Amino acid sequence: MAQTLLQVEDLHTQFFTRRGVVRAVDGVSLHIDAGETLGVVGESGCGKTMTALSVLRLVPDPGRITSGRILFRGRDVTKMTDDEIRDFRGNDVAMIFQDPMTSLNPVTKIGSQIEEAMTAHKRFSPQEAGVRGIQLLKRVRVPAAERRVSDYPHQFSGGMRQRAMIAMGLANEPSLLIADEPTTALDVTVQAQIIDLLKQLNRELGTAMMLITHNMALVASLCERVVVMYAGRVVEEGPVERIFKSPQHPYTWSLLRSVPRVDELRKDRLVSIKGLPPDLSNAPPGCKFHPRCPFVIDRCKREEPELAEVAPNQVARCWVLMRNVPEEAAEVTKQVVISEEAAKKLQEIPGAGS
Repeated sequence: MAQTLLQVEDLHTQFFTRRGVVRAVDGVSLHIDAGETLGVVGESGCGKTMTALSVLRLVPDPGRITSGRILFRGRDVTKMTDDEIRDFRGNDVAMIFQDPMTSLNPVTKIGSQIEEAMTAHKRFSPQEAGVRGIQLLKRVRVPAAERRVSDYPHQFSGGMRQRAMIAMGLANEPSLLIADEPTTALDVTVQAQIIDLLKQLNRELGTAMMLITHNMALVASLCERVVVMYAGRVVEEGPVERIFKSPQHPYTWSLLRSVPRVDELRKDRLVSIKGLPPDLSNAPPGCKFHPRCPFVIDRCKREEPELAEVAPNQVARCWVLMRNVPEEAAEVTKQVVISEEAAKKLQEIPGAGS
């Protein structure tokens, strides 16, 4: 049995604004085992990044964690003192932020920023940090590391800046690395290099990773399990292979079918998810996905389903699981509109209309 490294239990993070309370993270529970790579996917605004920031207790004002537990090796992060949380960040858990150009200090040399990440936590002396900074740049495949360590961020390409951010994240040998959209704004070739690099680091160092992305191909390449989020909640979770082969929540099904697949002989029409994610300060009643769901039934509008097991190690939050959807309804969905006959069949699913 793998040892659980991070356990998030019923986490609620809210922002108190003039418009009302924004429930950015609304009862999220997940776990990451030592050495495991977990993918967290969903559209922008679904709560992925805010969940990660909550784990590090970096929620910006006016937000705060209102309830729930974040257990790292059994210690509750929400109850750590200021000194303890400073040691926790960087030493135990590190984060690669989404845009390296805005995350790196533009007037400080790359090497100095990597060294500062080490000396600030007093894990290495300044002399050791200088040598280790060059070693880290070599590990993340920055060519001519001895020379490039004296460069400024603007002298690095987008891919090289991302590698420098990964080097900073690995500086203190954390047990968990949180990567927030690590391939955003990179061209396809560089994306492949970063994916390969993250794979190698996970294999060689045994560092657990929490990969936040909307890129399903990245999840397929790197992750062992995937958590699908929508409107601040987990709507489906399971092993990557099972989720990709047999998604049970309509949102997961739609996400997977909105991306072209090169491994399928039959070229089906891509699915378009209509509408926009809900306003988290005024979420709809019942299932939060029901205004956009092509398979919605009356019960979806009244009652919100709980996460329930739908297969071994796979859970989903839905009244109408995809395995119960008539094939005709699923096919017609790709044409955007469901026929009356298909909609009638949906209402006849056992238990769906109760």
